[in-house]
Amino acid sequence: MGKNRMEAFSDGVLAIIITIMVLELKVPHGEELSSLAPLLPVLFSYVLSFIYIGIYWNNHHHLLHATRHVGGGILWANLHLLFWLSLLPFVTGWMGENHFSALPTAFYGGVLLMASIAYWLLVRTIIANDGSDSLVARAIGRDTKGMASTLLYLAAIPLAFVRPPIAQGIFILVAILWLIPDRRIEKIMAGQQSA
Repeated sequence: MGKNRMEAFSDGVLAIIITIMVLELKVPHGEELSSLAPLLPVLFSYVLSFIYIGIYWNNHHHLLHATRHVGGGILWANLHLLFWLSLLPFVTGWMGENHFSALPTAFYGGVLLMASIAYWLLVRTIIANDGSDSLVARAIGRDTKGMASTLLYLAAIPLAFVRPPIAQGIFILVAILWLIPDRRIEKIMAGQQSA
């Protein structure tokens, strides 16, 4: 099976997720700059989640570009990832509206944790489908960055109940780690094309 339909569907779902998040932003009551102050937590949580969706979209694009073909297992693994990402608007709004209090922050971390596990499962399903010598398998390798991210989310969830700002700092740190472009797939594909 070709991968174009899965990629188009995933792109559409991610675009809808971003749209839902931005529609949750309320217009300030007042024309002064100070009227934005009560909305800053909601705006900050939106920006953070927008960055996360962008990171997933970028990595998902590269992953599918290197995938040979799509089978039923990959379709289900992809839907599993999209399920967890579709919960981001809910936890984003909840965390922002409640000024980053403990429980919403922990739930936000839980969704990020489950999305990272779902992405790992998608990668493993693609490797099982395409083979251990595939582009994806060679590019991903040991996936130290992915494992570190998952462990950081795992640490952030209980920390949200002790010190929510530390958990939020972890979420920002992981986002920064992934904002640094992950060129593993691009390097493997470039090497294959030049060979």
